Amino acid sequence: MKHVLVTGGAGYIGSHACKALAAAGYVPVTFDNLCTGWSDAVKFGPLEQGDLTDRAALDRVFAQYQPIAVMHFAALSQVGESMREPGMYWRNNVLGSLTLVEAAVAAGCLDFVFSSTCATYGDQDGVLLDETTPQHPINAYGASKRAVEDILANFGESHGLRSVIFRYFNVAGADPDGEVGEFHQPETHLIPLMLDAIDGKRPALTVFGTDYDTPDGTCVRDYVHVMDLVDAHVSGLKWLEDGKGSRVFNLGTGSGFSVLEVIDHSREVTNRDVPYETGDRRPGDCVKLVSGSTRAKAELGWTPHRSTLKTMITDAWRWHQNGHYDK
Repeated sequence: MKHVLVTGGAGYIGSHACKALAAAGYVPVTFDNLCTGWSDAVKFGPLEQGDLTDRAALDRVFAQYQPIAVMHFAALSQVGESMREPGMYWRNNVLGSLTLVEAAVAAGCLDFVFSSTCATYGDQDGVLLDETTPQHPINAYGASKRAVEDILANFGESHGLRSVIFRYFNVAGADPDGEVGEFHQPETHLIPLMLDAIDGKRPALTVFGTDYDTPDGTCVRDYVHVMDLVDAHVSGLKWLEDGKGSRVFNLGTGSGFSVLEVIDHSREVTNRDVPYETGDRRPGDCVKLVSGSTRAKAELGWTPHRSTLKTMITDAWRWHQNGHYDK
């Protein structure tokens, strides 16, 4: 059996990755401190509860399971919070990742798939972002992810660590089978917040900023379905297994939607009005983030089959109505 260590496997994207890994014949071993993840989401392999800054715990897990690779999702990921508490992001995301990389290298586990972000590019208005676009992050979240990319490159040069780095755009949707889904406390992502507001589970949605230089004044984002995203991660793992070198891939559809456009699509999917109010811009928010890359398609054969806005909202709405986790 081929074990893969999945950090953050109890979280939104990590749990979907575990399902995809199991379907592809791997055994996902979740390593998660459950500060934002859910033990109920770990359904496809063992759970090892621990923190990335605990080197002894990591050494024990590497020795016990002898994974062939690491798939690293565990990170704090709220842009606004990273602007208020940058030290927390550098300590958790960077120090935790460094400890993980050092443990992996010490165990001889030299294949590493990393969950990065388009936030490393910063705010480059009017630019379709590809892997060669200069990285100028404008918040601590993006900066911490870029730092981990540098760590992986350094350890590649010094210890032969091979990494596939995915810089992805806004992830949405849920497992269409309903086994896992998106459930955060507190929730910060647009689509689940909007569905909560539609369902009366929270007050009206707040649209942060209506004076951006976009057609309707609201931020524009490129949305990718979580199941398409994790399919790419499995392909990245196989890329490394095939002996190919380190590589960076953007994961996005190339189509951008504004906040108000997402609200309009949600109204169509749910056949309900979306209560919302407008607020000031949030520090650290970029105007527009859209992928201009075709590298993942050309080199990994990746095609985002479910990444239409209607499908993403439909799958999220199904999970919203039927799915939840308990600690």
